[in-house]
Amino acid sequence: MLRRAGPSLRHFLLEKKSSAGYSSYSSEAKMSRPVQARRLEGIDKNIWVEFVKLAATYSTVNLGQGFPDFPPPDFLKEAFVRALSEENHMLHQYTRGFGHPPLVKILAQFFGKLLGRDLDPMTNVMVTVGAYQALFCCFQAFVDEGDEVIIIEPFFDCYEPMVKMAGGTPVFVPLRPKAPKDGKLMSSADWQLDPAELASKFSEQTKAIVLNSPNNPLGKVFSRGELELIADLCVKHDILCISDEVYEWLVYDGKEHIRIASLRGMWDRTVMIGSAGKSFSATGWKVGWTVGPNRLLQHLRTVHQNSAYHCATVAQEVVAQGFQRELELYGKPDSYFVQLPKELQQKRDWLVQSLDAVGMKPIIPEGTYFLVADISEFKSDVPDVPDCDEPYDSKFAKWMVRNKGLAAIPLSAFYCGAHKNNYNHFIRFCFAKEEATLKAANDILQKWKREKTSP
Repeated sequence: MLRRAGPSLRHFLLEKKSSAGYSSYSSEAKMSRPVQARRLEGIDKNIWVEFVKLAATYSTVNLGQGFPDFPPPDFLKEAFVRALSEENHMLHQYTRGFGHPPLVKILAQFFGKLLGRDLDPMTNVMVTVGAYQALFCCFQAFVDEGDEVIIIEPFFDCYEPMVKMAGGTPVFVPLRPKAPKDGKLMSSADWQLDPAELASKFSEQTKAIVLNSPNNPLGKVFSRGELELIADLCVKHDILCISDEVYEWLVYDGKEHIRIASLRGMWDRTVMIGSAGKSFSATGWKVGWTVGPNRLLQHLRTVHQNSAYHCATVAQEVVAQGFQRELELYGKPDSYFVQLPKELQQKRDWLVQSLDAVGMKPIIPEGTYFLVADISEFKSDVPDVPDCDEPYDSKFAKWMVRNKGLAAIPLSAFYCGAHKNNYNHFIRFCFAKEEATLKAANDILQKWKREKTSP
C-alpha cells in the first residue's frame, strides 16, 4: 500500500493549534450578527418575573401572584395517588396528543350539557398545557400580519405580547369606571364598556376580540346585555371571539357566568378556554382546554402538534376523574364547583373589610381570585416623582413589598404602554389564600394604619 506524500492531517492540525494566531482566534471569536427574531422586539419585559423575584426576596405575605396557598380538594389528591400507584403503567407514557381520551370525552359531555349542544370529544375539544398555551395556540392559529385584535382593558398581560408575536396589532378598548352612588364601595360591575367606543374599534382589519369573563384583574363578570353587545358586533363584522373563561366557576353574590358561545350566532366563531388549575385549585398541574367548532379547532391542533404536542398524561387522567365527579354532582351542595366559590366569597369579604378599614378602597369583585384597591389615600407614604416614566402604582407596589413585606401587583401592568398612567392608583390583591395568610396581611395593614395615625 502506497502512502501519499506530504504531512498528515493530524500533523497539520497540531501545527495550527500550536500557532498563536489560531489560539487567539478560537478564544476571542464572538458571534456579531443579530440573533433575536423581530417578533420578540418590545415584549421581553414581564411583570411576573420582576414581582415574583421581589416577593421571594422581601415578602412576608404574598397576595400578588394568582395561585391558592391551600391544597386541591381531597378527592382530587386521592385520585392522583391512585393514578400513580395503580399498575396502569401507560399513564406514565404518551397519550393522545390532542387530549387524553377519558378527559376529552368527559369535557365534551360536561360542556355539551352546559351549552345544550352535542360535542364530539375528538374534534370539539383540545387539551393544552394550561390555558396559557390555549391562548398561544389561538393567536398563532388565527392572527396574521396586519390583522387587528381587540383587547378589553384591563387585560391579562399575556394577550398583548401574544398578539404581537403572531404579527397582529392589538387594539385596546377600556372598561370605564362609574362612581357608585351614596358613598358605597365600587363594584367591578361599575366598570363598563362604552358601546359607541367599542363599536368604533371594529374595522375591516379586525380578526378577533378577546373576552375575559370573569375578568382578571378586576373580577368583573360580564352581564348578558354586555355579552350580547359584543356578540352582535362579532356577527355584524364576521370576526372571531377568543373567550378566556378560566374563572368560570368563581362567581359570587348569586351572579351568573354566561358563556358567549351560547348566544345566537356565536358558537361558530368562538373558542372557549378553560383551566383545571383554576377549576380545581391546582395551578401547577398546567392542564387547560379549548372547546369550539372543528372548523376553528383544526387550526389549533396544527399549532399544538408543532409546539407543545402533548400534556402530562397522569394529570389529564386525574382531571378527567374530577370532572366525572362534578358532572354527577352538578348543581348539588357537595359539588366542588359549588363549594369553592362560597369559600372564596368569604375570603373576598374578609379582605374587603380589612382593606376598607385601613383606607385602601377596594373594588368589590363579582368573580375570580382578585380584587383591586384604590391606594390614593396612601400617596403621602410614597410621594410621586415628577417626570418619571414608571407608573405610580408600580412604584408603590415595589415600595410596599420592600418596606411592609406585603406583595401585590400594580393595575398598570394590565394596561398597554400608552394607557398605563390612566389608572395608576390601584393595586391588585389575590384573596385565594389560607385564613392565616389573610390574617397576616391584615396584621401588616393594621400596623401600617397605626403608624400613619400616630403623632
